Amino acid sequence: RIVWMLEELGIDYQIKHYKRDSKTMLAPAELKAIHPLGKSPAITDGETAIVESGAIIEYLARRYGGEAWQPPADDSRWLEERYWLHYAEGSLMPPLVLRLVFEKVKTSPMPFFVKPVAKGISDKTNEMFIGPMIKTHLDFVESHLAKNTWFLGDKLSAADIQMSFPLEASVARGIVGRN
Repeated sequence: RIVWMLEELGIDYQIKHYKRDSKTMLAPAELKAIHPLGKSPAITDGETAIVESGAIIEYLARRYGGEAWQPPADDSRWLEERYWLHYAEGSLMPPLVLRLVFEKVKTSPMPFFVKPVAKGISDKTNEMFIGPMIKTHLDFVESHLAKNTWFLGDKLSAADIQMSFPLEASVARGIVGRN
């Protein structure tokens, strides 16, 4: 999302890769030097460091995009954009992550006699709770996009870029089209 936003804005940038610990997936010291939590993506703009995709996209839109990327506060699109920027990570991603975690439980190493119980709990949780929640969210997004070309209407916005990840993740994980 961040690279896409940088490209749309025509900003020169350099990508720096940080190798996480292969077993724990914890951030290396170099990334923690940018932000104590070792979060990524992270950008630095001069002395300013920004983490969290929504905050980065909002920062880039405000700093470099002008009104084309940052509707004025008195424009109804301003609040709509804020909504989708925060909805992507605050509402849509949590059930997708829950689903990922419960699917991982089924394939994690465990004693053979526990495996059927873990699989049963995972399947039932996905069926009764997580799946319906994801369906509700995806139906909501689909209903909005059925009336709009993009999240804010007829033009690409920061909201579209932010919303791209959970939607692409849903497609990649085979969630779209499931009940």
